[in-house]
Amino acid sequence: MKPIILIVDDEKHTREGLRDSLEDAFDVYIAADSSGALGVLERESVDLVLTDLRLGGEGGMELVDQILALPHPPIVIMMTAYGSVDIAVEAMKRGAYDFVAKPLNIDRLEILIRRALRSRKVEREVVELHHQVDKKFGLERLLGSSPAMEEVFATIKQVAPTRATVLIQGGSGTGKELVAQALHTLSGRPKAKFVAVHCAALSPQLLESELFGHERGAFTGAIERRIGRFEQANGGTLFLDEIGEIDPATQVKLLRVLGEERTFERVGGNTPIKVDVRLVSATNKNLEELVRQEKFRADLFFRLSVVPITLPLLSQRQEDIPILVAAFLKSFSEENQKPLPTLSPDAMQAILDHHWPGNVRELRTAIEHGVVMAKNGQITLKDLPAGVRSPSPIPTTPTPTPTYHQPLQPSLPPLSLTPDHFNLHNTEHRLIIQALEKTAGNVTRAAEQLGISRRTLHRKIKELKIHEDGDRN
Repeated sequence: MKPIILIVDDEKHTREGLRDSLEDAFDVYIAADSSGALGVLERESVDLVLTDLRLGGEGGMELVDQILALPHPPIVIMMTAYGSVDIAVEAMKRGAYDFVAKPLNIDRLEILIRRALRSRKVEREVVELHHQVDKKFGLERLLGSSPAMEEVFATIKQVAPTRATVLIQGGSGTGKELVAQALHTLSGRPKAKFVAVHCAALSPQLLESELFGHERGAFTGAIERRIGRFEQANGGTLFLDEIGEIDPATQVKLLRVLGEERTFERVGGNTPIKVDVRLVSATNKNLEELVRQEKFRADLFFRLSVVPITLPLLSQRQEDIPILVAAFLKSFSEENQKPLPTLSPDAMQAILDHHWPGNVRELRTAIEHGVVMAKNGQITLKDLPAGVRSPSPIPTTPTPTPTYHQPLQPSLPPLSLTPDHFNLHNTEHRLIIQALEKTAGNVTRAAEQLGISRRTLHRKIKELKIHEDGDRN
């Protein structure tokens, strides 16, 4: 994929001449003034800006300041025909990479641009290397020790080094994008780009242009050639979220990219473009049902789901809740520069009792709310969101009339958990007791509610010395 550069000059012949001279080596955008330049920077992931020191009545220095204030600023090289070395040096002090004097020598300019881009690449690789050192198997943001999550982790580690397409399925808030990022990190080419597209947020025409790019003049408003997300992700990973939302025409084009040739054309173009992209997609819909309804192509479904990964709902892995709570408490206390709070027993009990229809995302938001609202170093029940304080109904199948009405354990000791040392033994004990009470001692149904096998539940009942009277298998 070619680096993207932006040329800003108020003289039309200069900016267009530079574009013509450089577009064989780079993807080039042009702008006549600051507003045009900032507009391009909002739309495109520009690697380098080449801007004149004088832009009509504007000063190029102000544009430099605006560019360098961006969250991820591109490299800036100044052009000047006025010999204003002092101003150019001031620009470099503010963060510009270098300056060149007009009239320009195109060969020397191209060498300077390449050197600047190579320097930026090395800087990013060093940052990425340090980031990788701090990672643990690329799964550091996916937390849990439940059997369901251990199975997910094992699948990620197995499939990540391959080129197989992966379809991640799961409810909203279960962490599908985190799984996609872990697959990329463990892919063997984590220095390449991870590019995400949320398909549901774009109209069919915009989605096609976003994925595959377009040529200049392809449609009204297409004033410049634009590279799409497939080209941006070349050599890396492209993550398509909510894949079930794409329209039939885009499905056909996507099917071709996933073929043996791995080629496509930009909108309005006829030149095949070949890419090397690892495709990972995600959905919270039942794609097989959409195939049966003829709303999604069967052949595309099979190519997308070479390896499916299904994420469990948070209610299906309740034993992971204390681990997630501890991690979120630490994260949000640091982010908000507050002391690490404790959780009162009734607050923790409300968290364990809640059904979490929004899954991990909802839990994360609830803990952030608690950290912000907590006083005197403790999160109490009233510090949690109202929806968490009130018991939420748990969808279940009809329960047979129990043969007895006494709970398996009449009174339970208060659950006292702190964020830095949760007593997982007590948590497991309480969760199992609650599941057995709700299912009238039916171990099979209790295991289903807990998301574990019947054999595992029997083993835990024995380990935790839980009274099994009333076990109806």
